[in-house]
This record gives sequence, C-alpha cells and structure tokens, in this order.
Amino acid sequence: MKILPNSAFGQTVLLIGLLLLINQIVSYISIAVYVIQPNAEQINELLAKQIKVVFIDVEDAEFSPKMAEAFHRETGIGVHRERDAMQLGLSEARYYKHRSEQMSELLGGPAEVRISHGDEFLFWIRPPQAPNLWVKIPLTGLEDDNFSPLILFLVIIGVLSVGGGWLFVRQLNRPLRSLQRAAEDVAQGKFPKPLTEHGTTEIMSVTQAFNHMSRGIKQLEDDRNLLMAGISHDLRTPLTRIRLATEMMTELDDFLREGIECDIDDMNTIIDQFIDYIRNDSRDVFELDDINVLIDDVVNAEKPADRKVNFVGTDCPKIPLKYVAMKRVVANLIQNALRYSDGDVELSSGIDKDKGCVYFVVKDRGEGIPEADIEALFQPFTQGDKARGGEGSGLGLAIIKRIVNSHGGEVVLSNRADGGLQARVCLPIKHH
Repeated sequence: MKILPNSAFGQTVLLIGLLLLINQIVSYISIAVYVIQPNAEQINELLAKQIKVVFIDVEDAEFSPKMAEAFHRETGIGVHRERDAMQLGLSEARYYKHRSEQMSELLGGPAEVRISHGDEFLFWIRPPQAPNLWVKIPLTGLEDDNFSPLILFLVIIGVLSVGGGWLFVRQLNRPLRSLQRAAEDVAQGKFPKPLTEHGTTEIMSVTQAFNHMSRGIKQLEDDRNLLMAGISHDLRTPLTRIRLATEMMTELDDFLREGIECDIDDMNTIIDQFIDYIRNDSRDVFELDDINVLIDDVVNAEKPADRKVNFVGTDCPKIPLKYVAMKRVVANLIQNALRYSDGDVELSSGIDKDKGCVYFVVKDRGEGIPEADIEALFQPFTQGDKARGGEGSGLGLAIIKRIVNSHGGEVVLSNRADGGLQARVCLPIKHH
C-alpha cells in the first residue's frame, strides 16, 4: 500500500503539514519546559515558604483555634485537622504525586499535596512539620494543567497554515494542469489556442516554450498536409492519363490493359491511405453515439456476398465518437480479417467496468501473427508479410491506432488460443 502521494501538489502539501507538525510539537514542548514547568516550581516554592511561615516555632501538632482563625482571616490560609479538612473539601481533592515529591524536598520531609476545584482553586498540603494537620491555601488565576486553549490555538494555526499552503500550491499548479491538458490535445493531433502565460517565472517560461512548440508542430502539420495534397494531385493526373491511354489499347492487349488498370487502382488506394493517415479526421467532432449502431452500419456495408460477418452486441452506453473516423476503424479491421482469413469473421461489443470503457472485438480464423511482430504492425509502412501476406501500403493499422488514440482509447492485437487473430478496441466512456 502506497502512502506517499505521487503528485507534486500532494507531496508539497504533505511536506508543509509535516514541517508544521514538527514545529507545533517543538513549540508545545518548549512552552511546557520553559514556561509551564518553571511556573509550577515557583508556585511550589511560594507555597513551601507559606507553610514554613505557618509553622514557625511550632513544636507539636497542637495549633490554637483562635490563632488559626485569625491567620485565616488575614491571609486566607487555613490550618485544619484531617477530619475538619475532609468536611471542607479535602475528600474531593486530587492527589498529585509529582508536586508532593517537590514539596517534600522543599519542606525537608514527607509531604502530600492535593488540589481541589470549585469556587476557589485550593491547594491542600500536609506538611512534615505537622503530619496530622492540613494547610489549605487558596490561589486565584490558576488552572489545573488546562492546555485546551493552547492545543486549540495550535490546531487552528496548523489548519490555517496547511489550508494556506494548499491554496498556494493549487494556485501554483493550475497553469501546469492547463499545460498538461494542452499537451494531451497536441499528442492526439489537436492544436489548442495558445495558453495564457501566467504564474511563476519558471512556469511562464515553460508555457512560452510550449506555445512556441505547438505553433511549430501545427506549421509542420499544415506543410505536410499541403505537400501531401500536392503530391496526390500531381500523381493522380498522370494516372488518369494512363487510364485513358489503356482505353485506347486493342483487344490483343487486354491482358496488359487489365494489369495496368489493377496497378492504377492499387496506386489510387495507396494515395487515399496516405491522405487518410495525414488528415487524421481533424475536422470531425466528437458526438455521443451508440457503438453498436455504428458497427451495424459498417457490417451491412462491408459484408461480402460469399462470406459471413457475425456481430453480437451488448447494450452499451453512448460514448463520445468521431463517427466517420470510427467507421473507418471498424471497416479496416473487418477488411483485414476478411483479407487474411477464409472463415467467418466475428464481432462483439461490451463494457469493461474496471477500465471504464466500451470495447468491441474483431476475430478471424487466419494464421495469426508472430508475437514478436505484433507491436511493430502499428508503425507506418509495416506489414505482417511472413504471416498474413504483403498487400497494401502498411498504413491500415497505423491509421486505426491514430484514430483510436485521438479518442483516448487503445487497440490491442493478440493471437487466439484456438487459431486466428483478434483486435480489441477499447474506448473510454468519458473522453477527456
């Protein structure tokens, strides 16, 4: 179980909290050692001196009632026999071992200290000079080790400090959150507006660098699109002329004409794949749609007359989709399954609650792909030549992966245990 947070925000708040806790503990100990304890010792010394004054020249336990009454009237200090003291509140007084030990040292013999609360704060002391008597000394302005206000004060200071640190770090990290979201958009082929440059000097510098990088990548993307559009136009023009020339060939050259027309069709298909890969459906927008309806549309359009494409759908919630782009993903996967296998193609859909996504799976009964080659198939211009033939430009799976990544999902290829290949596409229910 991991206790320490991973984020800089959580670590900073935790560090502030730990430092503040250590500071509060040190402050509490310092107050106890340098304020509370010296005050308690001074009170004990004062009380010991008063006890010594009371028993000056007293040789025995006999103490004149008149003298005791007069002494009490003038000083508030009362001297009582234990029976009378019990009636006056000694029975409710609390014994203090530490104070009793200190008082014993100050009075030079075994003494006992008890303290009672009421209308007055009373110290009851049995001195070694007269063990059968109790001296009652009232003191005002004292509380019995009541540290509640101090603890409350320290807690309030701690909460305010941690709260202030939390707000400070949150404000500090807010530009980083915006930077993170913008970076994720750029990674998915989107180009957000330039970020507002605010925050600390370091964060502003990072934001400026990111805006500069984003503009550079967008310019490269635009140049690439323009280059691809020019190449496509320049290639299709001679291809059209070649096709027209083949129409003028004689019947004796039918075999040659068919070969040329097939090559022209392949070249047009490859050019279309190049354009699809570069375009990345940047103009398509996310809308909530049912993945089962989308798959049904594609299956009905792509199903050949001599093959079966079986689809079994599970009720799924609507998810944000680029509808046209996702139709291309499903169509490409079905076409690959039909091209590289002879049996039926199976499709299914469902919900993965653990990952919070809706998925669909395309399965075939082909020869499969070596495990070491699976990951490389998602790279542009890579084909599974050894296992599944070498047709096309090698951009099909790269286009699929790029579209799925733009949805925040993932596509996984794996060999089936009973033979064949399956492609599993997982799309998040909530797109960030």
